[in-house]
Amino acid sequence: MKNGTLSKDPYNIIITGVGGQGNVTASRMLGSMLVRKGYFVTIGETFGASQRGGSVTSGMRVSSSSIWSPQIPQGHADLVVALEPIEAIKVLSKYGNKDAKVICNTRPIYSVGVISGEQKYPAVDEIKKAIDELSLLNIFVNATERALEMGNPILAGVILLGAVDGTGVLPISRECFREVASETLSGEALEVNLRAYELGQTLAREHMGA
Repeated sequence: MKNGTLSKDPYNIIITGVGGQGNVTASRMLGSMLVRKGYFVTIGETFGASQRGGSVTSGMRVSSSSIWSPQIPQGHADLVVALEPIEAIKVLSKYGNKDAKVICNTRPIYSVGVISGEQKYPAVDEIKKAIDELSLLNIFVNATERALEMGNPILAGVILLGAVDGTGVLPISRECFREVASETLSGEALEVNLRAYELGQTLAREHMGA
């Protein structure tokens, strides 16, 4: 994929999480990276009932030739990037297919129902099994833990973007990320984001055996 072409056109990407995780920022950064590579990108966003804690999903359609509606048809996600495991299952239950690829953060965020004991959060093995059944390739990354080690949990989204790069499914690169990030960041903040991106690349490549 790094030869600058997409495996299909349009290529459908969904970035999902819950409010406060920064997935809208991640989707816009990824969109900007792809635009810099010469692609047409449309993004549609859906927000849950609450700004923090509700589901937040960004659908992105990428094309080398034209602008598409941001509405992704059911069962036609090509890539799902999930900052929260259950949100990955929610998206895949509607948009998953035998060719979908998934990059998923392993850190759960518990709903009020789970915290109160009224609901049960599935075990990690159950989540991985469900995602495996709804996709072709899935990579699980402990992005939040690694981001916390770097001093800021919001870096989890950057780590996942780096992981997308590391899989080779999109024509993006570290240098392209630097160009986009440097529009709003500088100094140590920029360097930390670059390290987070590189970490994501490494984790994905290790998973892929590269």
